Amino acid sequence: MFKSFYENLKYARPNYILTIIFVSALHSLISVIISASLLYYLAGLVVLLILTILFVFYSGKKNRTEVLTLKKIIENISNNELKSPEEIRLGNYLVELESAIKTMFVTKQADISNLKKLEQVRTEFLGNVSHELRTPIFAIQGFIETLLNGAIHDEKVNMQFLGKAMAHTRNLNNLLNDLIDISMIESGQMRMSFDYFNVFEFLEAIVNEMKPLAEKKKLILKLAEIDKSISLFGDKSRIRQVMINLIQNAIKYSEKGKIEVIVEDEVEYGRIIVRDTGIGLSESDLGRIFERFYRTDRDRSRTVGGTGLGLSIVKHIIEAHKSKIEVKSKLGFGSQFAFRLKKNRESL
Repeated sequence: MFKSFYENLKYARPNYILTIIFVSALHSLISVIISASLLYYLAGLVVLLILTILFVFYSGKKNRTEVLTLKKIIENISNNELKSPEEIRLGNYLVELESAIKTMFVTKQADISNLKKLEQVRTEFLGNVSHELRTPIFAIQGFIETLLNGAIHDEKVNMQFLGKAMAHTRNLNNLLNDLIDISMIESGQMRMSFDYFNVFEFLEAIVNEMKPLAEKKKLILKLAEIDKSISLFGDKSRIRQVMINLIQNAIKYSEKGKIEVIVEDEVEYGRIIVRDTGIGLSESDLGRIFERFYRTDRDRSRTVGGTGLGLSIVKHIIEAHKSKIEVKSKLGFGSQFAFRLKKNRESL
């Protein structure tokens, strides 16, 4: 009992003690003025002290209850035992504190949710990387073992197997390069070198480089008419990486027709477009094609090659240019990818 009494007194606010001293002093002064009787003075002082102690005791008890409630709420938040901010309730005069704790709770729940998503993404990423690495490694291992077991002397298959092993080695190298790019971009270590470049000369060189690949599939790859004076602002080497990836994808997923590279001259920007007449994308695929290792058709993707990281890298590079990659597509009717770069003021 005395322990509980002492605990309650500890939680009494310091200003209550000051109130006791002030009231006692006031009582003494009034008693001296009104009556010189020591008996009346002592009796009044005792009553006053008893009432004051009771007041302090119950005030301290109330404060202690609120502190313990607050402590319990914080423990429940730390242990993730609360499901809703509405479970957090404090006294009427602690409304602002209650609101702050609810905000903290909501923020903590969001952080936990994000951490779980990141963990899931990390697990999926590691699984995908393991799978993507295993495929070419096992293929190379199989071809080499076959050659070592005697096929090296068979002129009908030895060069064929070596060629296939070499192709898988290139795929493995491409995958590792893409993984390095993704890692550097997401860690903020990829250095960008921004400058103005002539967009006609830039795209013409890329289109001429990619034409043989398109012609192998009897596709037409063309650069639309462009104002040859337009200069755009960006990292030329990274934008080249973007264009190579978009044109390669257009060729891979087109069986007939053409691929056009277009530059639309806007007021402050140049809008670069890669448009194809390929197989297109479904609505369900459009929201996920920029995810790492996402494949719209896994069997077909394996056949045409690629690491599954290209569009994710494209998205990161374009966003590093303070722009956004746009995609329009309809299943069976081709696709269009586009992004904007700032124009040189002299071109405006």
